[in-house]
Amino acid sequence: MNAQELLQEAIALQPEIQANRRELHKHPELGLEMEFTKAFVKAKLEEMGYEPQDCGEGGLVVLAGGKKPGKCFLIRGDMDALPIQEEAEVDFASENPGKMHACGHDTHAAMMLGAAKLLKEHEDALQGTVKLLFQPGEETLEGAESCVKAGVLENPHVDAAMMIHSMTGMPMPHGVVLIMDGGRGMASCDQYKITVKGKGGHGAMPHLTIDPITAAAHIHVALAEIHSRELTSGTFGVITTGKFQAGVASNVIADTAVMEGTIRTGDEATEEMLMQRVKEIAESVGKAYRCEVDVDFVGHCPPNISDKEVSASAVKYMTELLGQAAVPASVAMGDSNKISGGSEDFAFISTKVPSVSMMLAVGNPENGYCYPQHHPKARFDDSKLFEGAAAYAYVAARWLEEHQD
Repeated sequence: MNAQELLQEAIALQPEIQANRRELHKHPELGLEMEFTKAFVKAKLEEMGYEPQDCGEGGLVVLAGGKKPGKCFLIRGDMDALPIQEEAEVDFASENPGKMHACGHDTHAAMMLGAAKLLKEHEDALQGTVKLLFQPGEETLEGAESCVKAGVLENPHVDAAMMIHSMTGMPMPHGVVLIMDGGRGMASCDQYKITVKGKGGHGAMPHLTIDPITAAAHIHVALAEIHSRELTSGTFGVITTGKFQAGVASNVIADTAVMEGTIRTGDEATEEMLMQRVKEIAESVGKAYRCEVDVDFVGHCPPNISDKEVSASAVKYMTELLGQAAVPASVAMGDSNKISGGSEDFAFISTKVPSVSMMLAVGNPENGYCYPQHHPKARFDDSKLFEGAAAYAYVAARWLEEHQD
């Protein structure tokens, strides 16, 4: 497959890729419930001549190639949104109240559709099979696991895989692609729920109550101090309470306060230690304030790993495709061992088959894209999504070409 010819084909598809992205942006959906999104993607794939199959809860999978013997390479794009009310000033803003594509998964799905069209046009030349996974539930860290349990890595067996994630609001030139070139590029994630039970009552008579908000507030402060007092220098670990709920009226002391958050680490030992300390601190502080505390860990995602050999191949292929716009992450970050605090449920795939992750810069502050992912004002410059579509198709095709049985 000729890199520059494919890139020109992708450029020609840019208006279609952009239109698909904007239609998906208007109709964001959460978690595994992908009714509109799944139907939209399925219809587009069927128009191309594919036969989409359901995968797990809310996912779709199609196969390209298979006419020549060879290995199987999986490309994955997620499709879900976030429970955020959109404040970005765009003409195609979310029409679903309280939901927004604030992490760019609409761009991922649109790039995958572009890649699907490119691969279909070159299907006869593929030296094996490309499996395209359109995945739900990445933000809840349950979609990839659901697809793996449903058998997405088999029939045919997947030999290697890749994903692309768009990023905005970061100091990276528009259109640059970062290739994670080996190691644990993204952190594990464990979600916790801490329920603090006290005794409610009148706000004017706190001495007759057991205030769970006071206890929960001290738990929150104590958890924030773990990083500075219990982790050795250079050890990566982040504890964040992102949800804190209690009470329904200003003059009433509540019975219960609930805290929900995440623990992100780069290795299993730190992960186990932080989970243990969260539980110990929450229960002990709660007891000091006469409250009963329940600590539940409600979700786990392992670190996302980029295989060194697959990553080296991806760097080579992406340089063929984009030249200097393809940058190994270790070069850009100046540290091959640096880990991102973000988590990615592609880890459920990358821990089972050799994989590579890439990041496409689609907006930086110098060009007016000042807000990062997960912000209600986040915007994504979709003028170079053709690069992502071409990357998906080219890396998959070239890897199959160079890794024959």
